[in-house]
Amino acid sequence: MTLRLHLAEATAGPPRALTPAQVATLATVPGLVTITPTGGGLWRLAGRQRVGIVRLGHGDGAIEMRVRPKLPVRRLLGLLGHDDVWRHRQITAATDDLLVPALATVFARAAERVLRGGVLHGYVYREDALTVVRGRIRTSAQLSRRMGLPTAIEVAYDDYLADIPENQILLGAIELAQTLPDVADATLAMLRHLSARLVGVVPVHPGAPLPPWRPTRLNERYVPALRLAELLLSGASLQQEGSRAIQIDGFILNMPQIFERFLTRQLTTVLLPYGLRCVAQQGHRLDQQRRVLFQPDILVCRDGRPEVVVDAKYRTLDGAPPTGHLFQLISYCIALGLTDGHLVYASGTPSAEPYQIKNSDIRVHVHVLDLDQEPADLENAVAALLGRLTERS
Repeated sequence: MTLRLHLAEATAGPPRALTPAQVATLATVPGLVTITPTGGGLWRLAGRQRVGIVRLGHGDGAIEMRVRPKLPVRRLLGLLGHDDVWRHRQITAATDDLLVPALATVFARAAERVLRGGVLHGYVYREDALTVVRGRIRTSAQLSRRMGLPTAIEVAYDDYLADIPENQILLGAIELAQTLPDVADATLAMLRHLSARLVGVVPVHPGAPLPPWRPTRLNERYVPALRLAELLLSGASLQQEGSRAIQIDGFILNMPQIFERFLTRQLTTVLLPYGLRCVAQQGHRLDQQRRVLFQPDILVCRDGRPEVVVDAKYRTLDGAPPTGHLFQLISYCIALGLTDGHLVYASGTPSAEPYQIKNSDIRVHVHVLDLDQEPADLENAVAALLGRLTERS
């Protein structure tokens, strides 16, 4: 019988009894949950900074685990760049507090709007052996494989098909969304209808590398749905610290990653008029011998040169920043030759004054960007953060 667990993000629950098989199952996903023995055969479970639903194990160790986000789902969708669905009430009240079905509905509606304008086609390069000439003859392949015989002709040509990366990603996410739990019947019906529209398209499988694509004038109407599709497909695998990503049965969001991407997206938009550009996770070397690699969360650059470094911390700031956070940002500033670094926390109380580091010109500024507020208020908070970032830029 499957054990159903309901946890809250970054919160420990009361002790509960677990079988050895269930403990073994939970031990395979330390990135999702921590398990601590409390004595008497009881275990305390605590959700990590990932949210969603996942099915794990089999037999006596089968577990279905739901991790509820701290933020209301409507706020979380805002972080993902899709708060417009709440402004226009595209989600029913019954799913307002359920992340996975809400996200599936948002995606289904976005995909439906895209395909309402027709399925995008594109030219795909093909190599084939045909009985008639199509495109150009591959002379070297014809001579090496067919010995000059005309029984089949080795040709290469461009075919105008629907089986292009954009549709492959879209169909992969459509098929994945149909397997997620708690999805509304109306949404499932819409997803099945959308799947039938993409005839001849080979879907991307969850956990597989996504085919490359880039926004163009031709596919611009696809872009919002594709961003959601990529989110769904990436949420079907779990990146364990120090190991490769593993495919999971379910959908999981990495909240620190979501916060960092949100901050990057917002700062990119508001800094552009100032001639500044945001670069995320750019690799730099810490030492003269170039042996130690570091990747700051966000660099604010002018003409390609870093001017400010920003470190996003998805946690509550309670008092002074942890010493490790300060040391990390100071080392970034030293290696990059910068005088100003910024720590941005997801909640808490910011420091009134920056930390002026002794025997140096480095200043560490501490900010709090409260995520649990209306979109307009959050935009104002980002604008206020912008003012602090550009004081010395």
